[in-house]
Amino acid sequence: MSVKSPIKIRLARFGRKHQPVYNIVVANVRQARDKVPIEVVGTYNPVPIPLTPDEKANNIKPYKHIELDFDRVKYWLGVGADVSDRVGFLFKRAGLLPEQWPKPSKLTQHIQKQIIKDQEEVLEEQQQQFRKRD
Repeated sequence: MSVKSPIKIRLARFGRKHQPVYNIVVANVRQARDKVPIEVVGTYNPVPIPLTPDEKANNIKPYKHIELDFDRVKYWLGVGADVSDRVGFLFKRAGLLPEQWPKPSKLTQHIQKQIIKDQEEVLEEQQQQFRKRD
């Protein structure tokens, strides 16, 4: 039986009508979406930034602006904070969560890139720690 965390990393909306901007916040699960959070760890603008004519000519895709405080996000994930679906997708894109998080059956969008590199095993030669006696 898994225990649900009382803390969740989720989006809190602010901005104008038809122009949403979200704070990525650490908040109590039972707290309303726009109440004062425990901590703000980033921002997310879902509206793509318009491209200049030069960028359009070079076939560059429009992108959405995301800012994250990686150290604080790693801390809260390490403490055991739950993550909402959309924030989990953003964290996977940033490389903070593994591709198969939480379960393959629950994923709504799948990212086809390697996020965590395999560790390389380096063998060191054994050194002699003591001086031999004469």
